[in-house]
Amino acid sequence: MDKKFSEMNYYEMLDIRPDANAAQIRAAYNYALQMYQADSLVSYSFFSQDERREILALLDKAYATLINEHEREKYNQELARNGILDVMEKSAQVKKEPVNIFDISKHKDFFAARRTDAADLKMKIEKNERIRDILGRSVLTGADLKDMRTQLGVTLEKIHQETKIRLDYLRNIEDDKTEKLPAAVFLKGFIKAYLRSLCLEPADELAARYMNSLPGKN
Repeated sequence: MDKKFSEMNYYEMLDIRPDANAAQIRAAYNYALQMYQADSLVSYSFFSQDERREILALLDKAYATLINEHEREKYNQELARNGILDVMEKSAQVKKEPVNIFDISKHKDFFAARRTDAADLKMKIEKNERIRDILGRSVLTGADLKDMRTQLGVTLEKIHQETKIRLDYLRNIEDDKTEKLPAAVFLKGFIKAYLRSLCLEPADELAARYMNSLPGKN
């Protein structure tokens, strides 16, 4: 799970099983485009403009290869020679359906409500001694994040709605279930988005403190 995006194979990039059909490939590709487009709510937390451009190019290449039957067969043969396809197929027997990292949905009046919430959250942070104490620590854990969120009176469901990060990932982060966390390339962005949704700054620095506490994730 600790691969960089460019190190993933095409199936991993689109988060689909090796036996995915054409319709599933198209759906996964369109879903990925939503995730990495410039106006995505959390896209800016993950990557720079250049990194996003590179990822979109890789997604285009992955889609063009997998949607073409002949090119896909050649690619599968290459994965098989490297012993990758067999491992993926065995894993797919347990994972019945492809699971996307994000849960994309539409929410009306998001930005207007967000501005009001932000002002309220910043005031609460300024007045809350416990939150200021946690923010001053050199290392942050999922439990610390949960503590601050609870102090601010924000539900995990609200963060899920704002960031589009799946609820089970948010719960695993707060419960420090490191074995169930996504790859570092995604996790760091998740943490930044989580912090920004709570108006906890500087998000980059705080996310780094969290990542540094996770062996193999930073």
